[in-house]
Amino acid sequence: MDNAETPGMHLEHTPRVAAGDEGRGRARIHSLTVGLSAATHRIPHGILTPWRPTLTSFNDRVVRVTLKTWLLQGLRSDSGAHEGSYAEAPVRKSAWWRVMTLTGVDYFSSLGYQPAIAAVAAGLLSPLATIVLVLLTVFGALPVYRRVARESFKGEGSIAMLERLLPWWGGKLFVLVLLGFAATDFMITITLSAADAAAHAIENPLVPGWFHGTNIAVTLVLIALLAIVFLRGFREAINISFVLVVVYLGLNAVVVAVALAHVAGHVVAVTDWWAALTAQHGNIFVMVGISLIVFPKLALGLSGFETGVAVMPLVKGDPGDTAVKPLGRIRGTRRLLTTAAVIMSVFLITSSITTTLLIPQKEFQPGGHANGRALALLAHQYLGPVFGTAYDVSTICILWFAGASAMAGLLNLVPRFLPRYGMVPQWAAAVRPLVLVFTAIAVIITLVFKADVDAQGGAYATGVLVLITSASVAVFLSALHKKQRAATIGFAVVSLVFAYTTVINVIERPDGVRIAGLFILGILVVSIVSRVQRSFQLRALSVTLDAAALDFVTGDADETGNVRIVANEPDDGSEEEYRLKLAEERRDSGIPQRAAIIFLEVHHADSSDFEEDLVVEGIVRHGYRVLRVHSGNIPNTLAAILLEIRDQTGVVPDIYFEWTEGNPISNMFRYLVTGGGEVAPVTREVLRRAEHDPRRRPDVHVS
Repeated sequence: MDNAETPGMHLEHTPRVAAGDEGRGRARIHSLTVGLSAATHRIPHGILTPWRPTLTSFNDRVVRVTLKTWLLQGLRSDSGAHEGSYAEAPVRKSAWWRVMTLTGVDYFSSLGYQPAIAAVAAGLLSPLATIVLVLLTVFGALPVYRRVARESFKGEGSIAMLERLLPWWGGKLFVLVLLGFAATDFMITITLSAADAAAHAIENPLVPGWFHGTNIAVTLVLIALLAIVFLRGFREAINISFVLVVVYLGLNAVVVAVALAHVAGHVVAVTDWWAALTAQHGNIFVMVGISLIVFPKLALGLSGFETGVAVMPLVKGDPGDTAVKPLGRIRGTRRLLTTAAVIMSVFLITSSITTTLLIPQKEFQPGGHANGRALALLAHQYLGPVFGTAYDVSTICILWFAGASAMAGLLNLVPRFLPRYGMVPQWAAAVRPLVLVFTAIAVIITLVFKADVDAQGGAYATGVLVLITSASVAVFLSALHKKQRAATIGFAVVSLVFAYTTVINVIERPDGVRIAGLFILGILVVSIVSRVQRSFQLRALSVTLDAAALDFVTGDADETGNVRIVANEPDDGSEEEYRLKLAEERRDSGIPQRAAIIFLEVHHADSSDFEEDLVVEGIVRHGYRVLRVHSGNIPNTLAAILLEIRDQTGVVPDIYFEWTEGNPISNMFRYLVTGGGEVAPVTREVLRRAEHDPRRRPDVHVS
């Protein structure tokens, strides 16, 4: 066909293959396209851009580019597709009992402040309220997360389960809300742990007097050190956590054993405690009832379960494990969760009993010697300043490292969801920019709460309880979907209990909801703005043409030197549909009667998904060749397929559309929400942004 027959094509700039030189021409053009591919649509648009001349000096440009390269080092091209913490490389796996210490730095470190918080919240009822908490841990949270480990074994936790169970935009919105509470949980873990570590350092008897009153400054220094560690690169986390946890639990065991021995030698402490309880509450039934009411204030003792499933990719499985069924890894993680829960339950009960019986209630109040450091006070009191100082140092280290565990959790969670949703800038898939953002937020939280451990307890508990409640709902829905009656009833009860606990905590300590609300609002605003800004990007992580589809396009390129694509909106799939569509396009777009064409159909999928792996199938329907693909974003998908056809054939394809009916503005809103709407102009704009060279850009024809 003569090139002039097709109107609107930039043929004087477009490489075409002559009929007699198919092999040589295709080889030459294909090598050119492959060479340029890495600089165009193969690299996500907007991440790496070519230099442009500026008036600044050469050294300034070098510094800017070096800083950008350093910040974006390790930027992933397929966010959320890999297991482990923000890394494409395979993670080094360890035995479950070693990985337990990594989640244990978060879970076990709460012993540094949990007894004091329990005493402030429940007073003399602290041991009974703690027993209620332990029962809820063993018979509620533990079964929930053992099931989460079985069904979400890639380290994505219960949020990924809810994402699968609640698709489309409703599911995405729910995930964004949960991410807000997760961010609250992890961020407050960083700031609260650093604040409590500062309190342990400042309250040590060997510390000079001028050091007192520097809680905010010391907390900010610890947060800054945490940021430096992650900016330099976090390595050997399991080895460090193993040493910290073993030493810390060993020291706590000594303190608790000595304190229990002291209680056993002074039975009067037990009788005095019981007499005071009876005078306050009358009988055991009233005590249990009040304990059921106040135990939500002790919810910090439930922290660590979400982190426990987040570290699953680090657990070493069996040699026979597969990516679909890693049974060894699942079994190891379930042992991890059970062992950690049993260890923590023992320490929670014993520490609550000893601190309540041996420390006057006034010392737990703000300004008291036991505020935020009850076990540390017993260590100094019964084992001397040397052992007490060793205990303080161990507590400071594990509390600081608990912040590291929370930071790792954030860096694992955010890149798995938001970049995949297109709801953050592309750089959010890199580690170092996120570290800087999270550090800035931690500094603000510390200044707002003045590094006060008690003041941050409500926000921390809210984040923990919301995540556990969402996990309970996720496993309930899973059991319901699988028609497991006993499990459905059991998890329904657990969900109601955790929902009650969450509501009570929110009513009594609304600060957590306010902070979580700010996180949720920030995430929603950033998500909407980013999704709109990135709406014209190529979204396909990969494009695969099956054998038949590849044969269609390469055959046309070899025989005619042209690849003509007609975009068809799927209807009833009848022979009449394709015949009428082809006749209209030949008439309106000037396609010659004898020119070969291929239909391209996008069958609608979840439009809330941003990144997709596209698989293009080639089929013959009623004698017409059809390329078929499933996607939630029609224009972006068409653009990606056209560029892939160009790279596979060495020929720049043409695509033909009809104008979309309706108001252009409403069609644009339809595109943002449903992935449809103004297909032709949006496809053209996506191509324009992805391919800057007009000679290599597929031509879009609209009639």
